[in-house]
Amino acid sequence: MKLKIKALSPKIGTEIPTPFYATAGAAAMDLHACIDQAVVIPAGGRRVIPTGIAIALPSADYVALVFARSGLGIKHGIAPANCVGVIDSDYRGEIMVGLQNSGESDYTVQPGDRIAQLMLTPVVQAELELVDELDDTARGAGGFGSTGA
Repeated sequence: MKLKIKALSPKIGTEIPTPFYATAGAAAMDLHACIDQAVVIPAGGRRVIPTGIAIALPSADYVALVFARSGLGIKHGIAPANCVGVIDSDYRGEIMVGLQNSGESDYTVQPGDRIAQLMLTPVVQAELELVDELDDTARGAGGFGSTGA
């Protein structure tokens, strides 16, 4: 599939890298902070960081998902504030990443820093059917911890 990317900032492709897959086996591409100066995310705080790009998914058969970068999350407590960002196929605005700092120290995002990952995946829109009963399974209605974990 082809993903159309529109640079919304003249910095894209020069000062700020265009998203790319870092390795042949990468499932997602890095998104970079398209900012003019450093942004501090205080411990326990949130900030919205622009990426300077917009995308056009080829059809409603796809969605783009914004995930945390594992190193930022594990080492610094920096992750998307909404856990996973959903970019619908008909959205054409700038991709913005709301980052939350769950760490104990302030974190500074520098211009061009890799701040999140963008993954493209197929979508299935289900046909909904309201029923009185659901099929039985071995697990049934067992909730949290019911499988022994």
